[in-house]
This record gives sequence, C-alpha cells and structure tokens, in this order.
Amino acid sequence: MSNTKTLRGMTRRDLLKRTTAAGASFVIGAGFVASPDAAWASEMDAVKPETFATLVQMARDIYPHDQVPDENYVVAVKGYDTPENADMVSQGIAALDDRAREMKGANYIDLGWERDRVEVLRSMEDDPFFQTIRGGLVTGLYNQKAVWPIFGYEGESFSQGGYIDRGFNDINWL
Repeated sequence: MSNTKTLRGMTRRDLLKRTTAAGASFVIGAGFVASPDAAWASEMDAVKPETFATLVQMARDIYPHDQVPDENYVVAVKGYDTPENADMVSQGIAALDDRAREMKGANYIDLGWERDRVEVLRSMEDDPFFQTIRGGLVTGLYNQKAVWPIFGYEGESFSQGGYIDRGFNDINWL
C-alpha cells in the first residue's frame, strides 16, 4: 500500500507537516489557507487566501504580542473577509506589497524579519487602509475573551460586585 495520502484522507496534522516542509502559506482549493509556521487555518468567503494570510501577518505586526496565538489575530481580521470589504482589502494589501517590494525587494509576507515589515508599515501609517485595519484591531483583537487572561484582565466587574473587593490593585505585570 502506498504511503501517499490524498487530501481527502489527510489529517490536519499531516497537512501542517507537509506545508511546513513547503515553508509558505498553503492554499487548498478555493477559499482556504493554512499557515505552516503558525498552526492556523481559515476559510475565506470574499478575500483571496494569499491576501488574507498577508492581512493576518499585518495584524500581528501592528499589535505584536508573542503570547497571543495567531488564531486570535485570524479572528480579529476575519470581519474584513466580506464582499463589502474585499476590494478595500485587496487594494490595500496590493499597495502594501508594492511598498514592500519598493523598499525591501519582496512582498510583505515574504519579508523574514519583523523589523523590515514594521519599517514598511511605518511608511504607510497615514494610509487610510492602514488606519482602518489598525483601528479595527483595537476591538477585533482585544475584545476577545480568549486573550483577556493573557493580559491579566478578568472581564467586566459590575456583575460581580465591582473591582474594589476583587483585587483591583493586584496586577503584577505592570
């Protein structure tokens, strides 16, 4: 029997192993992208998978938190994967890639160093696309209950009697 598996019989782990060997985002069919180096996968509705993968990397570079999993960044930008936003996102990522090629000689997502990607982003800080994504990330990322414990936030306190009796001053990460 052959050791070769078809995509239909492939487990998620097998998929990620194969894509890790390829070293790049791996597109399977229309509207699906998996990241081999970050263990996330998502289906697209309106945005091309390659564009979405770049958007996720952009989000991570705008608000970098090593302790926050990539899945939370995917959730934070998934709202841009709509027919209403598809043109804005596609044009914005194309402009980002153009700037990255102009400055660094490669597409944004292909820049291996975070400092190079951040330099490209800084050059686009005044761009409406950048400001839209940055502004959306404030709520898209930080309103996720899954990330709250990472930052020591226990959630709203009113329903539990307020912060005074719940250790409002016990934050040890400041």
